[in-house]
Amino acid sequence: MRCLSLVALPVLLALPLPGLALTAQEIEAATYLGGDLPDDQSALTAKLQILLDRAGISPGVIDGHKGGMSQSALRAFEAQRGLLVDGLLDFDVWMALGGPLAGPVMQGYTITPEDMSNIVGQLPTDYADLAELDWLGYTSPAEMLAERFHMDVDFLLLLNAGASFVEGETIAVAAPGGFLSGDVARIEVRKGESRLAAYDAFGAMIANYPVTIGSNSNPSPEGTMEVLAIAPLPTYHYDPDVNFVQGENTEPLTLPPGPNGPVGLVWIDLSKPTYGLHGTPDPASLFQRNSHGCVRLTNWDVEELAELVSEGTVVEFVQ
Repeated sequence: MRCLSLVALPVLLALPLPGLALTAQEIEAATYLGGDLPDDQSALTAKLQILLDRAGISPGVIDGHKGGMSQSALRAFEAQRGLLVDGLLDFDVWMALGGPLAGPVMQGYTITPEDMSNIVGQLPTDYADLAELDWLGYTSPAEMLAERFHMDVDFLLLLNAGASFVEGETIAVAAPGGFLSGDVARIEVRKGESRLAAYDAFGAMIANYPVTIGSNSNPSPEGTMEVLAIAPLPTYHYDPDVNFVQGENTEPLTLPPGPNGPVGLVWIDLSKPTYGLHGTPDPASLFQRNSHGCVRLTNWDVEELAELVSEGTVVEFVQ
């Protein structure tokens, strides 16, 4: 995990006030008192998402919203822990996640000069224009920091209303914890759930991530294959004759690497030609769009997965 400059945040045990934005202190103070998660964005849902992330069951972006990714993560956690699988928060789930003993879920982060050096500004959308660049980096400090702490950009901005996101400024961020350790022997890409489950050699679920899979017109593959190679910071080879046509680009192009590239920060190559598991420049869209056949994860999830798999890891596509 990256080296971070962190400071403790004071915890104010106060109830949220109507009309005020959600705060880091409210997330820290949130506790489960029974019933389902609130329908609206809430401190409790944000805390739950952070605890699920720590447990290796990714909610995707941490945004405080009860939605498809959060509910599917709850079901995955229940299955991992042998609990009733219904996708609903209850006291058994809350205590299995650590509940009142989980420790701080928010932290302060002081922005460093190194953080500011990786910002490239607005990027073009046309692949031909992107192919002329050297690096598809972050477009703003907020985007970079949101991704580092597994957060939705708008949620990060909400928690830090009035922040300028400049060097030396301390902001409130989630504390999702470091990457998991272990060896993944088998992966299931579950098309019906839009999730990927990773198992060790004994059949225990190590991790579980939300994914985007292919559409009816550009379906993900079927059957069993294996990991051939793992490529961090991959370039992207666009071939309209093999995959799809972007804009008016009818000739092959090579796009440079970077978190905002079409395949994000990692490409895990599969034994079926042209298919892989990879990152995405738009993590909030995982449950809202289809891919062109490959399997998309958030950049941070695929970085973690790349540390857990190796050449020969079995990958099964199931319904």
